[in-house]
Amino acid sequence: MLMEKIDRKELILRGNIYKAIAIISIPLMINNFIHTLYNLADGFFVARGVGPVEFAATSFVSPVIMFFNALGRGIAVAGTAILSQLVGASKYEEANKYTSQLLVISLLFSICFTIIGYWLSPIIIGWMGAGEDLAYYSNLYLRICFLGFPFIFVFFVFNSILTSQGYTMVSTTLSAISALANIVLDPIFIYIFKWGLRGAAIATVLSQFILVIGGIYVVRKYSTRIRPSFKKFHFDLTKIKRIGRVALPSSVGQTGSSLGFMVLNSFIAHYGTATLAGFGMGNRITNLVMQPPMGIGMGLTTIVGQNIGADQVDRAEKAFKKAMKISLFFGLFGTLVLFFLNGPLVRGFLGSNYDVETAQESMSYLRYIAFAMPFMGFFSIFHGLFQGSGHTKYSMAMGIGRLWAIRLPLIYFFKNFTRLGSTGIWISMTLSNFLICVYGYMIYRSGKWKERIIASNVKEKTI
Repeated sequence: MLMEKIDRKELILRGNIYKAIAIISIPLMINNFIHTLYNLADGFFVARGVGPVEFAATSFVSPVIMFFNALGRGIAVAGTAILSQLVGASKYEEANKYTSQLLVISLLFSICFTIIGYWLSPIIIGWMGAGEDLAYYSNLYLRICFLGFPFIFVFFVFNSILTSQGYTMVSTTLSAISALANIVLDPIFIYIFKWGLRGAAIATVLSQFILVIGGIYVVRKYSTRIRPSFKKFHFDLTKIKRIGRVALPSSVGQTGSSLGFMVLNSFIAHYGTATLAGFGMGNRITNLVMQPPMGIGMGLTTIVGQNIGADQVDRAEKAFKKAMKISLFFGLFGTLVLFFLNGPLVRGFLGSNYDVETAQESMSYLRYIAFAMPFMGFFSIFHGLFQGSGHTKYSMAMGIGRLWAIRLPLIYFFKNFTRLGSTGIWISMTLSNFLICVYGYMIYRSGKWKERIIASNVKEKTI
């Protein structure tokens, strides 16, 4: 925890920007990598020891989980944006009041979504067009995953409390413990208890429970400036409205994206289980390569938020430009890795349970998406800028626009008017990442993101 001894606020507001990006973002990169291990562990053990249909099911339902998680993430984004600006303005008492509202709202929504999602699971899967075996295993996996929603929603808020102050290493350490628990429990439940896919889902939920218990501990121990209190708690409609004003666009953007991925999966399912499994495997590999730019984008949210709260918009913009340079480096590196090493990556993931058709689809996907790596990185940096400034409507537009306005229409066109087959999907994904970054750059150049949601010298009414 040595990195946590650094005065994060001083570093973010007045220190070396590259150092600030590194210290805030590196733990988030690790955290993203650890979070990816949740899905990778399930996919790895299921792919090697259960079967291709079960593996395809874990990929098939992931957009559904993302869809229901979107509101929780939206509230967390609002929390990070509002709290980081309040920290930058040294309004700690006000920040404490917001954390209590955030936690209660998240818990209530998560319980509602758990009940609704569990009940609607077979209907949703049927609507997505899954066949008999795929539908059975998808429903089995999804229903158990819904039970972990209250844990993960609450931890989203804990993570916002820590991230808004720059304390990213403690939450990363906690995520590492949770991921390790998932990796240990997966083979036990899948192979030893012989629970198969059901065991993979149960392991994930139990590891999420560990995550929230640890979250309670680390917030009490490490969050010295912001600490939620529920003494004489009552709902503050003014604060809830302001949270909603920032959270709603982010939630809509993420739900829109998740719904788009559900539609995308239904398109891909028409090409067969091998193409769907290949897409799922390629996504898992791509997610690993994208962890550095994603971590930088998340770290930029805190840096931009605190500097805007401290009336240092120029410094926030400098941080954005430096983050773009770092992201470009990682993006180009990812292009080389995915284009030239796609074969070894896919074969290493499949191991002895090697399905030739699935492997060919995965390698084809990785070769095309390799050229989108720099733009996928820029996408994350634009998100960090817009979310840190509290203008989540722009990140919403990027998330929804990439899928609904560009990718899905392109896939429909290639599917119905060309003979490219699944290659049309990979081309559409690459083009959509490039074109949406053009939009993000136009918003950045307009300067609209510089308008603050919270002014440091004015009471709450300027949010």
